[in-house]
Amino acid sequence: MTDRLEIRRPDDWHVHFRDGAVMKAVLPATARQFARAIVMPNLVPPVVTTDDAEAYRARLMDCLPDDLDFTPLMTAYLTDGTDPDNIAAGHETGILTAVKLYPAHATTNSAHGVTDLTRVEPVLRQMAEIGMPLLVHGEVTDPDIDIFDREAVFIERVLKPLLERIPDLRVVLEHITTAESANFVRSAGDNLAATITPHHMLINRSDLFRGGIRPHLYCLPIAKREQHRLAVREAAVSGHPRFFLGTDTAPHAVKDKESECGCAGIFNAPTALELYLEAFEEDAALEHFERFASLNGPAFYRLPPNETRVRLTREPTETPGPLDLPDGNTVLPFRSGQMLRWSVDVVG
Repeated sequence: MTDRLEIRRPDDWHVHFRDGAVMKAVLPATARQFARAIVMPNLVPPVVTTDDAEAYRARLMDCLPDDLDFTPLMTAYLTDGTDPDNIAAGHETGILTAVKLYPAHATTNSAHGVTDLTRVEPVLRQMAEIGMPLLVHGEVTDPDIDIFDREAVFIERVLKPLLERIPDLRVVLEHITTAESANFVRSAGDNLAATITPHHMLINRSDLFRGGIRPHLYCLPIAKREQHRLAVREAAVSGHPRFFLGTDTAPHAVKDKESECGCAGIFNAPTALELYLEAFEEDAALEHFERFASLNGPAFYRLPPNETRVRLTREPTETPGPLDLPDGNTVLPFRSGQMLRWSVDVVG
């Protein structure tokens, strides 16, 4: 039995930091474990231009504690009116790493999302030319489609036709939750990859209703049947080069999670690596953990892997309790108060 792993320091390829007081409170949880993170742009108002992204990055760096070494990788929110030249310029200067596609009204703060892909095809074709990744929230928003089917329908209706029209476009299908997504990524070419969250490896849709409604397990895409959880988990632990770590950590105040119309999102940043590692250990796949956490993502984004390292030790660690916000609200971490089997230290 392995009691200690030392791997290159991972990156998180899907993070929601929010803004203002919430951002200042949650940023250290990610920066303690990860060297870099892809920062989601769905603020209010959204981050839609290169200037918006540069200003948001400056606010993030102002909030970063001096003792933490961390690099935010910025994204732009794709809208029907996105300027292709602005996006290309932002990528060329290193301000923008990727562009995020939210189908309109698919998830939190997505009202400004794309209503019709034909309206943004000039942007996508220019991105394909310069090798800039498109990050996709893969759900249709047709009200006639069952919420548990929206990801599978998105692949057939939207993603497959898009990749056929623009085969050189590099796409990350984010936070996959279904066997259909896992199988499609495997069968596609090198231009398609996927991120996988810890919670979608650990919970299924029954967990949302176990002993009552569990609002802190509600996220989008919503957790699916057990057969889909197992398929996504198998993809993560397989060692396949186009699956990699993306927590989709998404803080909301407890009062908003537990309200009459609760917000979608799971805040897992404080113990993300420990959660992933438990799944890999249970599936006897520890030899693939560094690849999933530290190597596959940089390879797809055409970035070097980190030189610094983290040590993961089989020592019990307790998931923190509620995180206090300056306004008197709190944010509850995933599995708060529960004991996990591993602990993490950055060793340089």
